[in-house]
Amino acid sequence: MPATPTVSVVVPTHNRPDLVIRAVRSALAQSVENIEVLVVVDGPDGATKTALDVITDARLRVIELPERGGAPQARNAGVRQARAPWVALLDDDDEWLAHKLAAQLDVAGTASVSLPIVASRLVNRTPRAEFVIPRRLPGPDESPSEYLTVRRGLFHGDGFIQTSTIMAPTSLFRRVPFDPTVPRMQELDWTLRALSHDDVTLVFADEPLVIWHQDENRPRISLESPWEAQLEWLRRSRPLMTPRAYAAITMSVLSSMAAPTRSGRVASTLLREARRHGRPSPLDYVTFAQIWLIPPNLRRTLRDMVLKRGHQPQPEPLAAPDADTRRS
Repeated sequence: MPATPTVSVVVPTHNRPDLVIRAVRSALAQSVENIEVLVVVDGPDGATKTALDVITDARLRVIELPERGGAPQARNAGVRQARAPWVALLDDDDEWLAHKLAAQLDVAGTASVSLPIVASRLVNRTPRAEFVIPRRLPGPDESPSEYLTVRRGLFHGDGFIQTSTIMAPTSLFRRVPFDPTVPRMQELDWTLRALSHDDVTLVFADEPLVIWHQDENRPRISLESPWEAQLEWLRRSRPLMTPRAYAAITMSVLSSMAAPTRSGRVASTLLREARRHGRPSPLDYVTFAQIWLIPPNLRRTLRDMVLKRGHQPQPEPLAAPDADTRRS
């Protein structure tokens, strides 16, 4: 049996062989070499298996699930087979910078509790622009639910966590698995449930360590979810967030999902939900209005124009793994 790895990387995928190859190569190129990469193929997918067979690195393991269950179930399946004390998540359409795991392990060593969730900033790359989020890190006494949901400007990304930035103890992922009934905002749901335990905290690496490729028109492994299903999730998750956070997520993320209905009745339903169970701020009302009045494509263009930096972030090159011949 090979030596126990330091980190198990879990990559769920389905029917995107070119993208998952890019993600896997970025994991195998990490400066922390004592890792395993578990690619969980979510249901029958011969093209992905064939593509992965080209990578001959012994640190790669491919887990094929018999049927599709969605990204949460695929991540849980990978965690169950992880051999390392740490698990790092990587979506199949993202990639890591080469020192990502090393930087997060350094941050984990300074954590004040036994089970830290270690996240990082990322480079948000869209077809139109490129910028770094989150724009700020949590304050020392700031509620995690408010940090992750409450906006200080019209666009998301002040406080933020994304799946491919998350590294945490394997024991925590097994104690708090991903919920397969939550097809959207899975990382937020998981983080809030994990943080409800007293021995868990959220810490960040200050620098961007992930490239988050956002092609808004590309299908994702996350299952599609109507806004009604997400409202059900929000209502049952209310004990995990403050009233301010509840209002913010209702009037921003949930409203963005529902806005394509162009229904005044739906808008009124969400506004009542936020007012009844949350504490909306003036900015929440402005956010709500622009979501319902401005078409999504125009909102994205305005967002990218506002958030784009005067100079583009220049992520370090991804070194090609030199261990592709290790896999027997």
